[in-house]
Amino acid sequence: MRIGMILDKTFPPDPRVENEAISLIENGHEVFLFCLKYDKKLGNEVINKIKVKRYQSDKLAYKLSALAYTIPFYTYLMKWKIKHFLKENKIEAIHIHDMRIAEAVFKANQKGNLPIVLDLHDNMPEIMKLYAHLQKFPGKQLISPKKWKLKEEEFISRATKVITVSQEFIDEVVERTHISKDKIVLVPNTVHQSFYKEAIIDNLIVDNYKNDFVILYLGDTGLRRGLQTAIDSLVILKEKIKNVKLVIVGKSSTDKILHKQVIDLKLENYVDFKGWQNVTTFPSYIVASSVCISPLHRNIQHDVAYANKLFQYMSFSKPVLVSNATAQKNLIEKTISGLVHLEKDAQDFSEKILQLYKSKKLRDVMGNNGKRFVDEEFCWEKTSEKLIQLYANLST
Repeated sequence: MRIGMILDKTFPPDPRVENEAISLIENGHEVFLFCLKYDKKLGNEVINKIKVKRYQSDKLAYKLSALAYTIPFYTYLMKWKIKHFLKENKIEAIHIHDMRIAEAVFKANQKGNLPIVLDLHDNMPEIMKLYAHLQKFPGKQLISPKKWKLKEEEFISRATKVITVSQEFIDEVVERTHISKDKIVLVPNTVHQSFYKEAIIDNLIVDNYKNDFVILYLGDTGLRRGLQTAIDSLVILKEKIKNVKLVIVGKSSTDKILHKQVIDLKLENYVDFKGWQNVTTFPSYIVASSVCISPLHRNIQHDVAYANKLFQYMSFSKPVLVSNATAQKNLIEKTISGLVHLEKDAQDFSEKILQLYKSKKLRDVMGNNGKRFVDEEFCWEKTSEKLIQLYANLST
């Protein structure tokens, strides 16, 4: 099939979009990717056999996208671009990545002659409630997560098929919308085997931490990710583990709060903020670590999704410590690949770290369990099979 993927941002990078597109191409489909550009110099190109079609956008359109389900300007702007994309590339099936641009797609496919796959990377209406700009004027008055949720339910109902990233997310969507379980497919974010089998390890990074007990965090450092809990725990841990070091590889707009917390607690010698790094460096930081963490705060979104970082950690046989956000708790307990702490509880976090610190055997057993799970069940080569089957059925 000639599949038109719709992304309302720039490309690259977007690992999920790229992974799905490449898997479909490897199974005989053609994939055309609609995405946006803000640089007039950028043009269309082919990336890993994905036919990338960039459409010009600007900062005004970007700001209007947050109001997509308050006032329809963004939908109107995107509708015509998408209509051109569908016609120009003779698209036979549409694959929408998340819901911000979904209404524009449905309007562009007004006659309903093309099947639509709605790929929900996140529970967007719930995440929006946590955005800082929705807590104050004018965002609080102009943007309604309730309207977004109603729209999400409408799109789920109208789509030919729906994809989500965890079984917990599927259960939540089915219970809330009463759609048939056959309509929704699980395609979780997992790692390609090449991530760990073909990794090039930077010995400078590994040697830099060879004398430390490294607690590692990879990814977005927004406050809802729970790093304040990990930092608070160091007040306890530094008295028990003299060489403890929290290494944070990632960034967000709220990093200044984390930096201030470290300074206020006089923990500068125990925390390394590495900022955002190229994903090719991730294996080196994981190899250098002793325990890897995902201390998410609990909310409706975090309870139904788990981050790709978990599988990156596990693929290198590292034990993990996660908060009791439901999806990741269930995963770690099922695979016996780490321990679970109470969200926002620095005391419990530190106790679980100490448990792992005191037993190298426990760390090794849990790390090996995680590695086996990724190898046998949860690498992209395995989990993408349902995506391939979805399009095989769609094409017939």
